[in-house]
Amino acid sequence: MQPSRDISRLIEIMAALRNPDGGCPWDLEQDFSSIRHYTIEEAYEVSDAIEREDYDDLREELGDLLLQPIYHAQMATEAGHFDIGDVIYGITQKLIRRHPHVFGEDAAQGAEMAKGRWEAIKVEERAAKAARKGDITPSLLDDVPHVLPALARAEKLTKRAAKVGFDWPDFASVQAKVAEELAEVSEAHQRQDQAAVHEEIGDLLFAVANLARQAGVDAEGALRDANFKFTRRFHHVEQRCREDGVDPKDAGLDRLDGYWNEIRAADKL
Repeated sequence: MQPSRDISRLIEIMAALRNPDGGCPWDLEQDFSSIRHYTIEEAYEVSDAIEREDYDDLREELGDLLLQPIYHAQMATEAGHFDIGDVIYGITQKLIRRHPHVFGEDAAQGAEMAKGRWEAIKVEERAAKAARKGDITPSLLDDVPHVLPALARAEKLTKRAAKVGFDWPDFASVQAKVAEELAEVSEAHQRQDQAAVHEEIGDLLFAVANLARQAGVDAEGALRDANFKFTRRFHHVEQRCREDGVDPKDAGLDRLDGYWNEIRAADKL
């Protein structure tokens, strides 16, 4: 077996790995549930490579991600559900159907019009999918994946609800809602009601996700950037502790804050 640029070779390799006669014992033990977290992890690793602008890593991570649908499709083939050809046919059919302004005669004037038609077709598809499943009263939120990170899912839920007008009228209104939720967190904390604190912090985070959407900010991306910034600045704090010969846990808050403020000031230059 030799590597190839042809995707058919990847399909052949996956089939060989899953072959009970001489295949890989680990691969043979896997099922849809046992490898699904790898699918999610590989997507995140692609995103990480993009954020780092590391295109060698991106090429490799895209390969790892590409393996996932091949793997799932191979198991589906073995179970008689569908094969990789069905997957490819389905996505090509969907892309053609969702782009009548490219593959049909329905020309779109600009990106916004194209996006509007894409969204309208998606609404029709959701209704048809619900009908196939026997759900005569589908919800607008039905196909928002539960496995999304909570912050990203909150933003997607509010965006979907906004499509039917269920939304705050402006940024200031959402800002006021965030302040209201923060006050409710404080009140629950003062009552020492831990269950209420849990609930109110959830409401606060949901309101912040809504605020980000109103501001045109990707909440999940903004939090990732904040995590990166915190990590970079804390590395500076640790480095300064090493330079001064002090263990961080013995440095004291005032000293650690001083180191932190050094890097904050440097970031503003």
